Amino acid sequence: MVSGTHDKGGIMAGNTFGKALTVTTFGESHGTGIGAVIDGCPPELPLCEEDFVTEMARRRPGRGTYDSTRREEDRVEIFSGVFEGLTTGTPIALIIRNRDADSKPYEILQRLFRPGHADYAYFKKYRHFDYRGGGRASARETAARVAAGVVANKILVPLGVTVTAYTVELGGVKASSIDLNTMDQSPFFCPDLAASKKMEAVMKEKKSLGDSLGGIVEILATGCPAGLGEPVFDKLDAELAKAVMSVGAVKGVEIGSGFEAARLTGSQNNDPLGRNGFVSNMAGGILGGVSTGAEILLRAAVKPIPSIHQPQDTLDREGNPATLELSGRFDVSAIPRIHPVLEAMVKLVLADHYLRWKTIID
Repeated sequence: MVSGTHDKGGIMAGNTFGKALTVTTFGESHGTGIGAVIDGCPPELPLCEEDFVTEMARRRPGRGTYDSTRREEDRVEIFSGVFEGLTTGTPIALIIRNRDADSKPYEILQRLFRPGHADYAYFKKYRHFDYRGGGRASARETAARVAAGVVANKILVPLGVTVTAYTVELGGVKASSIDLNTMDQSPFFCPDLAASKKMEAVMKEKKSLGDSLGGIVEILATGCPAGLGEPVFDKLDAELAKAVMSVGAVKGVEIGSGFEAARLTGSQNNDPLGRNGFVSNMAGGILGGVSTGAEILLRAAVKPIPSIHQPQDTLDREGNPATLELSGRFDVSAIPRIHPVLEAMVKLVLADHYLRWKTIID
């Protein structure tokens, strides 16, 4: 599922995602800007810069109490692939300019590594890399994914497919009920308002301590037709897991009953079939790597933000012990700004597999 430009030795560099619908992201957190090139999008789909406003606003920093105070308008500029308001079938290039990068607090990272971040691994791989704000490993890169997801959604909307992400756990507080009609009333998009209030109390406490929190986000895709996915290596669940795991803060993915399936018997975990379809959905809408037409349900484990306002033990680039104290602008948690990112990655997978499926059924 992954292709990309060639690096030294002809090995694929891994900046491109998809097969029928491909997305290449580029840019760094504190560079001129970031963006995406989408190829394989069908022609004659309506697309304009205003289409990106709502989704980009959901991910944009500086809006919530627990967000980074970095202020970015995140306006998407369409450079190619659209003419007279319609896609042309040629590559769509999207640019998002960085307007409020402050690199000074990151100067210390010229010599020190941040625990929990990509700095050490990038140094070992590349030696020379853009350390400012995390560079390519920054969550800023995900803005390009959200923009690409808007294009993918243009393919899915006519099919009746919707993708919704919401918080089911944050800082150890779990949602005990799911009411998607109330999630917009929660600052964390938690569908259990009582749990949301407890989450906020924990968030306030950790913010005052200069610490961060992780959580679990559930992603629900409805209206997905049966038949999407490929046998063996390109299974739909495998590709969804890869897509979601490619988001930097995600450390685990489960689909349907997930890890709970290991504790069940076959009679408990199998989904009976009735005249109206599946009676239950332990499989999460995917069997044999192919969508069944039932709701697709997956969960992502999101780690705490690694950049925190507390002293941390680390090493310098010469391997000497050191103490790191950061003064930059950081989120307390990737939740809820990660929601549109996860939705976008699911949309990209479903759109890609729909276009692949069409080559078989058309």
